[in-house]
Amino acid sequence: MIPKAREVRLKPKVRKVLEARCRAPTSAQRDVKRARIVLLAAAGRSTRSIAEEVGVQPRIVSNWRRRFADHGLDGLKDRPRAGKKPIYGKATNKRILALLDKSPPAGYARWTGPLLAKALGDVDVQYVWRFLREHNIDLAARKSWCESNDPAFVAKAADVVGLYVDPPAKAIVLCIDEKPSIQALERAQGYLKLPNGRALTGQSHDYKRHGTTTLFAALEVATGRIIAAHSKRRRRVEFLGFMNGIVAAFPDRELHVIVDNLNTHKKNERWLRKHPNVHFHFTPTRSSWLNQVETWFSILQGQSLNGASFTAVEQLQEHIDAFIAAYNETAEPFAWTKKKVHQRRFKNRRITQL
Repeated sequence: MIPKAREVRLKPKVRKVLEARCRAPTSAQRDVKRARIVLLAAAGRSTRSIAEEVGVQPRIVSNWRRRFADHGLDGLKDRPRAGKKPIYGKATNKRILALLDKSPPAGYARWTGPLLAKALGDVDVQYVWRFLREHNIDLAARKSWCESNDPAFVAKAADVVGLYVDPPAKAIVLCIDEKPSIQALERAQGYLKLPNGRALTGQSHDYKRHGTTTLFAALEVATGRIIAAHSKRRRRVEFLGFMNGIVAAFPDRELHVIVDNLNTHKKNERWLRKHPNVHFHFTPTRSSWLNQVETWFSILQGQSLNGASFTAVEQLQEHIDAFIAAYNETAEPFAWTKKKVHQRRFKNRRITQL
């Protein structure tokens, strides 16, 4: 049964708005139909005749007549809808985070989206992935870290950083360390042309070992230049032999040497008494990243050693020496900008605390 038709009256301004809405090519079809219904109703047309002309059910015509009569143009707008009630909420999010703080199931190295969904039991895997993306949680990426447990971390770090940003006047600051067991590997290598026409460098999977060498390196902080020497081993005797060469390279100069906590770097008081111009500064335990020569070692590895092939240890040593000579021609000091170094703890930090 169709309700009794409501009388519709239009003011001139409202009529212009509805007529413009019907003519505008950008008007949504639902808005055009509603405007036509109201205009025809204002012209005295019956509900059934309007429904036949507009192409809708009579009950729809009756509904829009009533809403316009009660609320005017605002009555032709869509009412806000409650929408579907969310299936998952904050409680589900807390359950996901709580699982991530636990060990993965037996036999698995890490959590995955399907494993989380399976462990939750009542949560769709797509929601798990969406939640992880929204909170920037990456289950695939792996990161390693090394925490310093040195109780004197602050004092040692301040000592090293102080040498970088404000070195003693007329003194030489050196960063010294060893890169042990550099392998002389022989690999077949060259350019490969792929079926799609692209050419790239490559090397064979097989290789031959021709021995190893240990590189002792000293980086002069003020200039960025490198002094290096090769050795078969890295015992205390080799380290002190390298230090003798450093002292000879800077005669009658005060030397401040930054080293890590390797046992061969410690307990050298007898040698230091013979060389009163040399002062050792130790980085905090497990904080060798404070030593700038480690940065240079990464440059050596990336620009000189990766992808190279050697048939003998002597060839490897000559190759490294050639790189150092070329590097020193354009060497520049590293710009140390981090004046404050903090001892940040990672152990026992749960994901809900990040």
